[in-house]
Amino acid sequence: MNYTYKTSGTCSRQISFKIEDGKVYDVVFLGGCNGNLKGIASFAQGMKAEDIISRIKGIKCGFKNTSCPDQLAKALEEAMSKENG
Repeated sequence: MNYTYKTSGTCSRQISFKIEDGKVYDVVFLGGCNGNLKGIASFAQGMKAEDIISRIKGIKCGFKNTSCPDQLAKALEEAMSKENG
């Protein structure tokens, strides 16, 4: 299923991705640090959502309380809760 998540507190404004059988595909960040976010998207490709969440949840960017990876973790948690009903 395809998801779109509006980020908060980061340079990126939105994250879109797909979850199939608990695995994450086609992660795309809108805005933010292009090279870094392409790297995160590449590493996430085909990984289990739970594994991604456990690795990147809580990462902070500078003095911010969140980061683009943390926002991806939040987006995946939200999507997984919708999938699991």
